[in-house]
Amino acid sequence: MAIFKGAGVAIVTPMKKDLEVNYDKLEEMIQYQIDHGTDCIVIAGTTGEGSTLTMEEHADVIRAAVKFTKHRIPVVAGTGSNNTKCAIQLTQEAEEAGVDGVLVVTPYYNKATQPGLISHYGQIAEATKVPIIMYNVPGRTGCNILPETVAALVKKYDNIVGIKEATGNVAQAVKLMDLCDGNLDLYSGEDGIVVPLLSIGAVGVISVWSNIAPQDVHDMCYAAFEGDYKKAAEIQLKGRALVDALFSEVNPIPVKRAMNAMGFDVGSLRAPLCEMGEENAAKLIQVMKAYGLPVVE
Repeated sequence: MAIFKGAGVAIVTPMKKDLEVNYDKLEEMIQYQIDHGTDCIVIAGTTGEGSTLTMEEHADVIRAAVKFTKHRIPVVAGTGSNNTKCAIQLTQEAEEAGVDGVLVVTPYYNKATQPGLISHYGQIAEATKVPIIMYNVPGRTGCNILPETVAALVKKYDNIVGIKEATGNVAQAVKLMDLCDGNLDLYSGEDGIVVPLLSIGAVGVISVWSNIAPQDVHDMCYAAFEGDYKKAAEIQLKGRALVDALFSEVNPIPVKRAMNAMGFDVGSLRAPLCEMGEENAAKLIQVMKAYGLPVVE
């Protein structure tokens, strides 16, 4: 059984003016997501600026998300690292916090080999009982976990249950699903190709788009689950320009700008991330208005 089906929001981490985590705002955002159809909270991932949280903050943010969600929908925590020992520690802390699953990115910078990836994920799987979703995003990590490697891991470890597929390569996703023979939960890691991946058996998306249009992303997924691919495609195509704008600069720079424009007041970004360029920001606001989002600034 999948950890979740449908739209998992890769939720931003709101910051105060001094760039400390704004827990009151996080609680408000989680409630907003639940009220608007989101099926899972994905905390402390790429969009949540997990890479600039300290170890202590990382654990605190995850505990807060579990507390605020109150078991109404699943919570999945980002616990990946380029250091296997660190990834194990983060995963064990998330397990102790009561998460429903963890999202573990392939080791970045190191450029691990395929045997190295098997060792990395295997050690994490052996150190926890919590279900693991692997996260493949070679554009960020410089490391692509191949379908054959995924299939070997899924076959050997019962708690490696899914993958967030963010290569943008639909052909690789097809091969992945074929080799895993129904034993892997596929989540789109690209907001721009959710429906194509749902059509080959994906069970949902881990979405940046959901931060600002959660009901649409949920409805898109469930239309596909119900066989209404016409409706699902209409939502996917409606969101095309918005998704492009949300990735016009490195994530989560544009989505935080979008949320602030909607009045969410999620604050700024920790270095080395910086505020969005004026030209791209203006285009983002224009696209948001065309989409029908309530821009208040």
